[in-house]
Amino acid sequence: MLSTIIFLPLVGAVVIALLPKDRTPLHRGVAAAFSGLCLALSLTVYFAFQAGTPGIQFQERAAWVPSLGISYFVGVDGLNLPMVLLTSILTFLAVLSSWRIQLRTKEYFALLLILETGVLGVFSSLDFLLFFLFWEVELIPMYLLIGIWGGPRREYAAIKFVVYTLVGSSLMLLGILALYFQSSPRTFDMIALSQMQWSPAFASVVFLLLFVGFAVKLPVFPFHTWLPDAHVEAPTAVSVLLAGVLLKMGGYGILRANVGILPSAAEQFAGLIAVLAVINVLYGAAASMVQRDLKSLVAYSSVSHMGYVLLGVAALSSVSLSGAALQMFTHGTITGLLFLLVGLVYERTHTRQIADMSGLAPRMPVVATLFVMAGLASLGLPGMSGFIAEFTVFIGSYGAIPLATILGAFGVVITAGYTLWMLQRVFFGPPTERWASLGDARGIEIIPLVSLIAIIILIGVYPAVLTTVVDHGIATLVTRLGL
Repeated sequence: MLSTIIFLPLVGAVVIALLPKDRTPLHRGVAAAFSGLCLALSLTVYFAFQAGTPGIQFQERAAWVPSLGISYFVGVDGLNLPMVLLTSILTFLAVLSSWRIQLRTKEYFALLLILETGVLGVFSSLDFLLFFLFWEVELIPMYLLIGIWGGPRREYAAIKFVVYTLVGSSLMLLGILALYFQSSPRTFDMIALSQMQWSPAFASVVFLLLFVGFAVKLPVFPFHTWLPDAHVEAPTAVSVLLAGVLLKMGGYGILRANVGILPSAAEQFAGLIAVLAVINVLYGAAASMVQRDLKSLVAYSSVSHMGYVLLGVAALSSVSLSGAALQMFTHGTITGLLFLLVGLVYERTHTRQIADMSGLAPRMPVVATLFVMAGLASLGLPGMSGFIAEFTVFIGSYGAIPLATILGAFGVVITAGYTLWMLQRVFFGPPTERWASLGDARGIEIIPLVSLIAIIILIGVYPAVLTTVVDHGIATLVTRLGL
């Protein structure tokens, strides 16, 4: 089942590649069908998952290079299963939101599906070398999607994304190889590696190598500068996937590898991670306050919100780690919705400059309503999923790092400031004749919007649908930490 989920989008990409170039409706239909089927299978696995049963479930293992201890090993627990589901949801909705793409649709939809396979492989792999291979596979379609279908500075943004990612990947590969050569017997099996003991000096060095690799993707200050450029230049659907799932690869890697395999080093560097978390939260929020581009504002808000993931990791408690895992899922849905809405506004106004927009709410009531709801979810309004994740992080981290938690909580105040300021300027200012003829979201455009806001409200009202699964994965980390 899990291998089918991983490779089904790749099969869809091959099918699209075999179709004639001038059959755009067929390209869209095939992409929607394969990504939709992948989503259906992911939902099946999610609801069939036994949260009360410890250990890896739906695992598949096959010898790949037995002489080197390399295997095809995939499986899910409460840590990566929500990420698999999130990837399937956002990819399907990204395909639907790309219905109006006209430029080279055959290549575009094929690359979206290849990207889905790469990300699903990262989240599902439990062999470290397989994990790394999928990590690199994801890089190629993302580079092409930004470089071909992006904005005016797309080449610069795509190359910058590749350079940053490759540097981080190189350091991560060094850490992976160090673990392999130091393990006995030599193995890339993440589960086996997590049960081994490491010398303090070795664990510290490997922890830093892996952490920097994951920090670039998360992204952590000062490795974050590729993100705003990539977001601003990327097409809407690609921004949804970039913020919704690609950033989460970094957070997932930190939880799975840094905390799960090297818990003693995680305790040693907890103070440093807490400092970086506070910087991320406050710097990202402050940078969002001064953005003039609507898409850039949402991009910097992602830097801020990923700081809460770091804050949960720094505290190293069962509650804070659960909050970090919840934050990754909830941020994916909220920011995905925000980027879809920004894309609709840009498509109709042909500008992303906040100063150029005013009084759009009467012209775009559906978009305005959903934008307000997404903004309130982003700032952590009770009753929405953002509140559940952030509240869990704060409750879990205050006992261990009270000052960092207080400073991080202040980020919510700044988030409320720039979010409400943006909403007032764009939607509720005085109406202008320039936007008198704007159209609202309609047809297939509404499906992704309504789907994401429904998920946001569902988790906000009934968080157990997500927390029950997440707690299953965190329990393993807690055991490893000796808590």
